[in-house]
Amino acid sequence: MELPELIAQLRRSRGMSQTRLAERLGEVSGRTTVTKDEVSRWERGARRPTSWLPALAEALDVPLPTLERAGAPSFPVPSYPLASLSPDADLADRVAHVVQVPERVDKATVRWLETCLAEHRTAEDSLGAGPLVGIVRSQLDIVAALTDAAGGPLTDELTSLAAQYAQFIAWMAMDLGHRDLANRWYERSHGWAVEVADAGLAATTLSMRAHAAWSVGDPIRCVRLAEAARWHDGHVTPGVQGMASQMAARGHALAGEADPARRKLDEAHELIALASQSPEDEPPWMYFYDDGWFTLQRGMVALHLGEHREAVDLITAGIDTLPAHFRRDRAWYGSCLSRAYAEAGDLDAAAQAAEAIRDDIPVNGYARAELDSTGRIVTRRDRRRGVAFREVLRP
Repeated sequence: MELPELIAQLRRSRGMSQTRLAERLGEVSGRTTVTKDEVSRWERGARRPTSWLPALAEALDVPLPTLERAGAPSFPVPSYPLASLSPDADLADRVAHVVQVPERVDKATVRWLETCLAEHRTAEDSLGAGPLVGIVRSQLDIVAALTDAAGGPLTDELTSLAAQYAQFIAWMAMDLGHRDLANRWYERSHGWAVEVADAGLAATTLSMRAHAAWSVGDPIRCVRLAEAARWHDGHVTPGVQGMASQMAARGHALAGEADPARRKLDEAHELIALASQSPEDEPPWMYFYDDGWFTLQRGMVALHLGEHREAVDLITAGIDTLPAHFRRDRAWYGSCLSRAYAEAGDLDAAAQAAEAIRDDIPVNGYARAELDSTGRIVTRRDRRRGVAFREVLRP
């Protein structure tokens, strides 16, 4: 990605206008010579902000090497500018050659593409789906071309990798509100996973489809898909099984079925405890799955069941375990915390929870929708506080 496009995408993902970015640059640099027009010139490529890169890095909360790398010569595999994705010269030449001559694909290239996917997964935790989905889709095109040209064991490895890419694209499409597209990508991911007997990914894709059903308020389909993910038990890790169980719990909770929801949560908790004993055995896409994340799932179940004070305690405890760069998750669970406070009648705390995630809201559209819904709850209970709550959400 070129530097002008990168600056514009980072600015938008932080919810900043060009005017606000110019003001922020003045704050971090102690200089006031940057204007909205200058920022516009940078984003159009009419001028390069060479001397302003350190201040831009601080203002946009991004490592300086990310901005410096954006002006580097193009690489045949499109990627977001991540310092962790800089192959050495030999590997860069190898990957470039393989992209041009797919029949020469080798293990080193496949390993680098696996790393590329993993790094973009973790980048999405901070940036959200918007800046990444097009890039990742282009990466999948390359993986698919290599799969068609490969032979022997590499064919299965690349098909499994393509299935992982498709699952990630589906997740991002869902996050951006493209539900039909997300379901098509989940189906493709599941098909590729089954084709190469990747039971862990096949089960995970069913769990993610259960999550998609939950997100549109369909508890029956959520539970059915989560239970279908357990068909692969005996061939998958405890963490993958636990993901399916907690999704079933959320489906039951959404339907108001407290007893089966809590049974599934207890089952998931036991599986997570097993997974924690051998985390190295879990697949790479399960990197986020730990006790803190599970505490958040307990909070979500409590919220669905109308146990709002319990939800406040659990979601608060879970958020405290999230890494600082998990902006997408902080936005979502922070919005759910605000909702729990509002439902419990603590309207001031609801506003404070919303204020705490204000800078993270732009990376998660569902958080914005949840807060809008919470704002209506606050307004029904106290019109004055409702007006104040909406002010918190104003960009």
